[in-house]
Amino acid sequence: MDQLRFDGRVAVVTGAGGGLGKAYALLLGSRGAKVVVNDLGGARDGVGKSNFADAVVKEIKDKGGVAVADYNNVIEGDKIIKTAIDNFGRIDILINNAGILRDKSFTKMSEQDWDLIQAVHLKGAFKTTHAAWEYFRKQKYGRVIMTSSNAGIFGNFGQANYSAAKLGLVGLANTLSIEGAKYNIKVNTIVPTAASRLTEDILPPEMFEAMKPDLIAPVVAYMAHESFPDNGAIIDSTLAYATKTHFVRGNGAPLKKKPSDPVTIESVKENWSNVVDMNGAVHVDKIADVTIDLVQKLQNFEERAKLDGDRESYWSTYNYNSKDLALYALGVGASVVNPSDLKFLYESHEDFVALPTYFILAGMCIESPLVANSMPPGKHADFTNILHGEQYIEFLGDYPGTEGEFTIRSYVADVLDKGSSAVSIVNSEIYQNKQLVVRTQQQIFVLGQGGFGGPRNSKLAVGVQNAPKRAPDAVVEQRTAEDQAALYRLSGDYNPLHIDPNVATASGHSKPILHGLASLGFSARHVLAKYGGNNPSNMKVLKARFVKPVLPGQTLVTEMWVEGKRVHFQTKLKETGNAVIAGAYIDFNDIITSGASSSSASAPAAGPGGALKSDALFAKIKAEVDKNKDLAKGIGGVFLYNITENGKIVKSWTLDLKTPVVSEGTPKSGKADTTMTVADNDLVEIAAGTLSPQVAYLKGKLKIAGNIMLAQKLGPLLKSPAKI
Repeated sequence: MDQLRFDGRVAVVTGAGGGLGKAYALLLGSRGAKVVVNDLGGARDGVGKSNFADAVVKEIKDKGGVAVADYNNVIEGDKIIKTAIDNFGRIDILINNAGILRDKSFTKMSEQDWDLIQAVHLKGAFKTTHAAWEYFRKQKYGRVIMTSSNAGIFGNFGQANYSAAKLGLVGLANTLSIEGAKYNIKVNTIVPTAASRLTEDILPPEMFEAMKPDLIAPVVAYMAHESFPDNGAIIDSTLAYATKTHFVRGNGAPLKKKPSDPVTIESVKENWSNVVDMNGAVHVDKIADVTIDLVQKLQNFEERAKLDGDRESYWSTYNYNSKDLALYALGVGASVVNPSDLKFLYESHEDFVALPTYFILAGMCIESPLVANSMPPGKHADFTNILHGEQYIEFLGDYPGTEGEFTIRSYVADVLDKGSSAVSIVNSEIYQNKQLVVRTQQQIFVLGQGGFGGPRNSKLAVGVQNAPKRAPDAVVEQRTAEDQAALYRLSGDYNPLHIDPNVATASGHSKPILHGLASLGFSARHVLAKYGGNNPSNMKVLKARFVKPVLPGQTLVTEMWVEGKRVHFQTKLKETGNAVIAGAYIDFNDIITSGASSSSASAPAAGPGGALKSDALFAKIKAEVDKNKDLAKGIGGVFLYNITENGKIVKSWTLDLKTPVVSEGTPKSGKADTTMTVADNDLVEIAAGTLSPQVAYLKGKLKIAGNIMLAQKLGPLLKSPAKI
């Protein structure tokens, strides 16, 4: 790696007579920078003077460097910058390192203790930076390093004055990084923990020796280099270790249930746990983003309130990726033994897709209090008395992709009285990018909580359908594994009934039972493969009733009857003949018997897609191919790029290097020799060189089908500015 140099640069380091500042000055001087070594030479509390700066200057000069000493107080920062201008004619780097300590408990702290600390740390950094700022603006270059402390970020007993000043420096750096950006002025903050004369008699000797400033100096020098990429960063470093620190902001919560409700002290208390919940917290770079985020959340609150009306709803989010889909597929019996299952298990398969029953999980809302809250007075529901009775799922619009985030609205549609038990009917609406993509309905039996005089049936409940009274048209058997429940629970249902022998025994089972949704996943796979062309996007609706439990290791027998585009099915245990799933059916867009061809579930929508980041890359490739047709013809292959967003193909590009021609869409005739499927953002990163194609391929971000070796021949062509 080429050595990072500072030739031609002028650096000012305050508080450089010893410790960290000295280490910074020596390192910058050894790499070609002309250094102004500033140090008043005072003790830890700022009292007194010495010639520390002269000694550092001499050491830099003895090693062939260029340096001058400066003994001005940072409160007169303009004089320090003048030293740089008078001696070297410019200023490029400013490291605000000077500091003193006046540690006392807050009760004993005097106003002088407070003012001195603010003056040296905060005002001193302001004065030096302010004096250098106009030089930076005129030359359109500058690097500023503020020095904060963990005491400023987290607080520390006896350092109220010091902590306030150090966090103030973070705020100063944040604003200056914004104001200086268009002038190529980068302002960052270092949070060092090192031995210095400020900590010499505070740290234990062995720790003082280990925390050498020399271990932090390379971090600060890189932050001061012209190649440093960040602006407004807070970098924490000690003991040859560095990390980034930043503030995060929680999702927050409305302080009222409806837009028309008042905000009261009581409503604040009621919602406080959600206000301070940091799950899903994110880092926000700009204050404008905070405003935009708040406006968006208020709009969402208004929109959700309109949907909810007077009904209590539970809103949640659900994230998934290719690992989740493959794990689920294994949990419901997919296997590499069956070649047709590979597209459910292998993220780089050209037709990788989610099993349709996977999306039931998004609507489960296990943590929701809805069922418990729906019980009539005197009745209760908890994990000890609820059973999953029936399940429904319906797909609307485009089939969900292989990764993404859902927003889910769940609510109780009705509560039924079945005599001995209550039934809570829970509907879930699953949205992606504000579009309703999936509906689900659960019927949750609440044992022993009936008899409250409620309705026995509901027009809002999706009913099961009895299978025809004739021999089934098809039967599929599959044995579950002894570890099936242990595997399936990793998809999110951690009820100990499915793993803990003691809980199973207490519930009346000989051993932990398989999840009902796992058995349903097996059966739906069987039906999909037999009559759905094994194409998940062919499924419209599924409905099923859970009848009896299944023990891991037992064999599921799925019986199917075809009537129009509906396939009725029921599932029995081979060992006992008992039905475990009944009244079930799947509605398909088309009935496709196994062995017949079916369209790929991941085929892109017809017609050109909208504007993508990668469009500009393909425009460059087209220009390069037009200029280098002979080189393109030498490759002689046809390459298809499928560009995805949220796991779905949204646009395709063809590189026909036989003709040669680059065009949007699939090949005009014939078939591509090599097909590459990649997300729009990932493709841009690959093009920029920040994501290695090999790493992308190994992580499943870049999927290659067809002649993989032929793709390597693209190298000479893609060394053009249009790297892909």
